[in-house]
Amino acid sequence: MDLRSAQTTNDFHEDISEYVAQLQLHMALQARNLVPTLTKAVDSREQLLQQTQATLEKLASRQAV
Repeated sequence: MDLRSAQTTNDFHEDISEYVAQLQLHMALQARNLVPTLTKAVDSREQLLQQTQATLEKLASRQAV
């Protein structure tokens, strides 16, 4: 395995780990009815809200406990 394929594999695992962490946090918060279900944003305000929510969830999921 060369260095490039090792890096690609590592990037893939990081991407999957990030996705799983985001999904777990979102599902936990949604189960507690703390976040609304995500629907297609009808305007830029809603889209910004959803992007901000996703960013905050991602940051929270990376916090060490």
